Amino acid sequence: MDSLMQKHSERFARLAEESGQFWTGSFDEYLEIVKKDPKVTRNAFERIYDMVMSAGVEVVEENGETLDHCKFFNNSADNGLDAIFGLYKPLRDLVNVLKSAAHGYGTQKRILLLHGPVGSSKSTIARLLKKGLERYSATKEGALYAPFLRASACFLGKDQDMVRALSGGEEWMPCPMHEEPLHFIPLEIREKVLEELLGRGKVMIEGELCPFCQKVWEGNMVEYGGDFYRFINENVRVRRLILSERNRIGIGTFQPKDEKNQDSTELTGDINYRNVPILGKDSDPRAFNFDGEFNISNRGMVEFVELLKLEVAFLYDLLGASQEHKIKPKKIAQMDIDTVIIGHTNEPEYRKLQNNEFMEALRDRTVKIDIPYVTTLDHEMSIYKKDFNPAKVKGKHIAPHTLEVAALWAVLTRLEVPKNASLTLLQKLKLYNGKTLPGFTQDNIQELRAQSLTEGMRGISPRYCQDRISNALVAHPEAQCVNPFMVLMEIEDGLRHHPLITSEQDRKAYSELMSIAKEEYEVIIKNEVQKAISADEDALKRLCGNYIDNVKAYTQNEKVKNKFTGQTEAADESLMRSVEEKIDISVAKKDDFRREIMNYIGALSIDGKRFDYKTNERLLRALELKLFEDQKDSIKLASLVSVVVDPETQAKIDVVKSRLIKNYGYDDESATDVLRYVASIFARGESTKKK
Repeated sequence: MDSLMQKHSERFARLAEESGQFWTGSFDEYLEIVKKDPKVTRNAFERIYDMVMSAGVEVVEENGETLDHCKFFNNSADNGLDAIFGLYKPLRDLVNVLKSAAHGYGTQKRILLLHGPVGSSKSTIARLLKKGLERYSATKEGALYAPFLRASACFLGKDQDMVRALSGGEEWMPCPMHEEPLHFIPLEIREKVLEELLGRGKVMIEGELCPFCQKVWEGNMVEYGGDFYRFINENVRVRRLILSERNRIGIGTFQPKDEKNQDSTELTGDINYRNVPILGKDSDPRAFNFDGEFNISNRGMVEFVELLKLEVAFLYDLLGASQEHKIKPKKIAQMDIDTVIIGHTNEPEYRKLQNNEFMEALRDRTVKIDIPYVTTLDHEMSIYKKDFNPAKVKGKHIAPHTLEVAALWAVLTRLEVPKNASLTLLQKLKLYNGKTLPGFTQDNIQELRAQSLTEGMRGISPRYCQDRISNALVAHPEAQCVNPFMVLMEIEDGLRHHPLITSEQDRKAYSELMSIAKEEYEVIIKNEVQKAISADEDALKRLCGNYIDNVKAYTQNEKVKNKFTGQTEAADESLMRSVEEKIDISVAKKDDFRREIMNYIGALSIDGKRFDYKTNERLLRALELKLFEDQKDSIKLASLVSVVVDPETQAKIDVVKSRLIKNYGYDDESATDVLRYVASIFARGESTKKK
């Protein structure tokens, strides 16, 4: 029987063969590949755009607006490890810039600058693109190729020992820039060759041979009497190129260091002084290390971490690389590069750029894409659920709504106070999250968005909340469960030492938002406990039937038959009002509500359907609250805050607790805590009423 490793090795070999990962061939064979699939000659922008689109597009709706969202940013390839939640419009803007550049409309000559507050996913987006390129280049659809040259041809005239020393003992040496193999077709005839191969205008190859390959070309043309085809046929091989950041092939990352240690050779490469004595001069391209970030990122992309921290000395290389797609290394000729330049920065650094007149040229060559914080509650919760879920958090139960309350507070810090005085900040958050409020349409919500163009560019980072949730998980070793109050306490304590909050006014404002989060949590758990107490299906059906019978009699001026006495009676106004008051139906609007219910039932009857109270959200809530009021005294909820509970009451409490566990995700500890807390809320309410 084959070993486990052997079985998987064979599977890997099959997959590699199918995608052609290890293909090697002659220049003529490569021309045949180009003829069958011209996409292998795509430039870097075309390749990245095709990579993003290859994952597919889904239609999403945000505040009534329909948007196309590239599923690439869901990061399904890594099971959502680096998924971007929300941010549909910023990601759409980024993809549109890539699309424009891929079509050659001008943005291919720009630096893409992701701008936003710390922790807003700028680095994650860049990382997604880099990892995506690695995967895409290994697929059949993302194939690209690079030339290898015979070492003896590279160092013509040198003895074998020198050739071995210069080539590292290899017979074939890769082009140090991993450039497009078609660069070996001389510019004078390139257009004609490609036209005969593919047809007019099908493929355009820009750029010339890199200095290394150009030096080899020139050195051999005399030997071959100008017969470039024979030179290529005997000394150039083409191999499949797999982009890899780890191997420094096609993907680069540059991170500024302190001013004293910054050196532009980190971008454009430096002289290999070991080879200078062998080759005779330091201006020979073969005595050069093409290991700068621009060199190694050719055919792919380069990420500039904190781009605007670059020294002005780096500016010239950056400008040439973006506008002309050329760089000028030390001591050798200017060379072409084909790379997507993506940088990211935060607001303070960007303000410095705007105020620095020496950086005007950089501003002119930059496409700024704002990457704000998430301002939708559900998306913010998704960020936290990625790290804090049952699969990752072992030995601790995270109580329901713990992540929700933390996310709610975080989003509140990012929202601007509504200009509409009748709208609270919490209501604005709910509207953004897809909830409906009386008097507000989708158009109103889009107007709110339009009024707050910089919303999400300030506030609290998700990282801060993630850190405080982590603290809450380890700070209470005796607790089996982490609840919202533990997390909110951690968040509030941390505000005193938050390194990014420099204004006491902001610190105070963020603390005040805690009370909104706590109040909303109280509303949520009160509703859940009320629903758990009133979750008796039979009792709800009986109450609903009784209410509907009376509403029918009332709207049709009829009487209701008393099932106990058999006598007909007038509709029970007190019963109907006791239900309607629970959802704030005023006396003036009771007739409209009752007719609305009867019309709804009539419409269902015409369609041959039966009325189900569960399909009418407002009526269901009213019935639940009415049943809760009727049953809470029999359960003696207030007894939960006392020490002694009689067996009958305890049995009823256990039923409610089991409903919380089954229907709402609590465990025994968190269900008990919530019941006690809600009991104390009602106890406070009762004592207030008595006063």
